[in-house]
Amino acid sequence: MPAHFGHKAHRIVTQSSPVTTQFPHAAGIALAARMAGDNIVAYASTGEGSSNQGDFHEGINFASVHKLPVVYVIHNNKYAISVPAEKQYAAKQLSDRAVGYGIPGERVNGNNIIEVYSAFKRAVDRARSGEGPSLIETVSYRFTPHSSDDDDRAYRSKEEVDDAKANDPLLIFQNELLEEGILTEEILQNLEKEISKEVNEATEYAENAPYPEPESALLYVYEENAGEE
Repeated sequence: MPAHFGHKAHRIVTQSSPVTTQFPHAAGIALAARMAGDNIVAYASTGEGSSNQGDFHEGINFASVHKLPVVYVIHNNKYAISVPAEKQYAAKQLSDRAVGYGIPGERVNGNNIIEVYSAFKRAVDRARSGEGPSLIETVSYRFTPHSSDDDDRAYRSKEEVDDAKANDPLLIFQNELLEEGILTEEILQNLEKEISKEVNEATEYAENAPYPEPESALLYVYEENAGEE
């Protein structure tokens, strides 16, 4: 699954399969950091569909009560797999849920990178100053099917998807940087070559990697393996 990875050096905690369980996890990490005197800000995000799960409310409520340094984010791409937003929730905007926890809630255009950055800056500054968590709702659109098993033509039209792709945030920001002279065609081409090379090498490595030994399935599951390697 896409979320089944972590990176200790970058403080990325492995996410579990059940959606939105990461919200109370983030609150616990923020509390542990405060107790350890570590001045970090925890981040957790979810989609608009899974924001209706109980863990969403429990995590934000706990973090709000204890004024923990967390930035909570709802990526509202308008579809919970095949269920459109109007059938998911009755609120005009999901950021309004923040009122129930006594914290700021902000809805931003998820396709506007500067607007998103500004909202995150306010939320992170607030968390670092001891004022507690914030809730940000970024409104965007899912350009592709939910997964390789999903035929999105069954619940939305090609015209709708094509219209949404006209607001691709990466292309919009790229054009803005080109217009400002911050980015040049030469730099862009070099970046694309560098990224393509890195992706191709990683793909080749993964496809050629041997399958793990069956015995390794039990490693790091029981205590007797904890000290190995």
